[in-house]
Amino acid sequence: MAHTVVGAFQDVSRAREAVRQLEAKGFNDREVSLIGPDDRKQGHGHDMTHQDSATDGAAWGAGIGGAAGLLAAVGAVAIPGIGPLIAAGPLAAALTGATAGGLTGAFIDLGIPSSSSKRYEDELKRGHAVVVVQAGDAQLQSARNVMEAQGAHDIEVD
Repeated sequence: MAHTVVGAFQDVSRAREAVRQLEAKGFNDREVSLIGPDDRKQGHGHDMTHQDSATDGAAWGAGIGGAAGLLAAVGAVAIPGIGPLIAAGPLAAALTGATAGGLTGAFIDLGIPSSSSKRYEDELKRGHAVVVVQAGDAQLQSARNVMEAQGAHDIEVD
């Protein structure tokens, strides 16, 4: 049976580390999504916004996913009421052209109940990051353990 594990992180770097650890546990880019504040200009000396090249996005994605490049397809989106976000994984595809209501819909499409989807949208409004993992029965506890170890809060398993 497929499960959805979702957690919010106060720090996008902790969310990225969770993604790296999930990759080490065998999860792939069809099973893991990350969305969070667009922090790509912080510490890089240049502003990497929507006009960036695929190379810049891939470099950021490789930084998320480590050597194997999990989540290398990174997209930048601007959601009204939230601002610029970076999204990778299945959630990135769902967010193409999304509005504020579309974000909740994208979460619902990934198996997150509507009441929880609104809560995670609020996390993004506060500048936090969200990681969503699709896990089978055998991987469920592993995904949850990684999220907890990296400091995720509001972890939900469906």
